Amino acid sequence: MTDVRTSTDPRDARRAFLAAALRRPATMGAVAPSSPRLTRVLASVVPRAGRPVVVELGPGTGAVSAAIGERIPAAGQHLAVELDPGMVAYLQRTHPNLEIVHGDARRLGELLAERGVDHVDAVICGLPWALFDEATQSGILTGISDAIGQTGAFTTFAYLQGMALPAARKFRATLRRTFDEVVVSATVWRNMPPAFVYVCRRPVQR
Repeated sequence: MTDVRTSTDPRDARRAFLAAALRRPATMGAVAPSSPRLTRVLASVVPRAGRPVVVELGPGTGAVSAAIGERIPAAGQHLAVELDPGMVAYLQRTHPNLEIVHGDARRLGELLAERGVDHVDAVICGLPWALFDEATQSGILTGISDAIGQTGAFTTFAYLQGMALPAARKFRATLRRTFDEVVVSATVWRNMPPAFVYVCRRPVQR
C-alpha cells in the first residue's frame, strides 16, 4: 500500500492551495481543500483487498490521497496525477511515498500506458469540471471510461450551491450519458462549501 498518511500542518496545506490558485486561477475550481468527510465518500470505491490500481486526478494538497491510503491494500497501486508543478513539489515533500505523476488528466491513457497499466479499479477525481469546456470534459471522461472499463468505478464531486447553474446541470446530463450507473451521494454538509459525490460505473458502450 502507498502510505500517504503523513502528518502535515493544515496551515501549510492551505498556503499551498492558495499559492496554486494564484498561479493557475483558471484550473482551480475548489475554494478550499476537501474536508475529511468528503474525502471518505470520494474514496469509498477503493477496493480493500487484492491488488487494485487506483488513479487520483487532481490530488491538490493530498487530502483525498490520505483517504485513499487508508483503504487501499498493501499490494495496491495508487497513482496521483497532478498538473500544477507547485502542487507536485508540495506532494513530494509532504507525501513522499505517494506515486505522483506530473501530467495532464487529458492524457490519462498515455500516462497509464507509460507505466504499463492497462486497467484501473477506481478513479477518484478532484478536477474542476465547471471550468472545462465540453470538449475537455468529454475527452477526460473518455479516458476515465477506457481506464475503468465495465468493472471499475469513478467518483467526483460538485458543490451544492452550483447545481442550479446550467453548466452543472449539463455536466450531470453528460455523466448520465457516459455511464450506465450514476449515483448521487447524500450532501456532505461538513465541507466548505457543502458538496456531494457522483459515483459512476459501467461506461456506456458506443
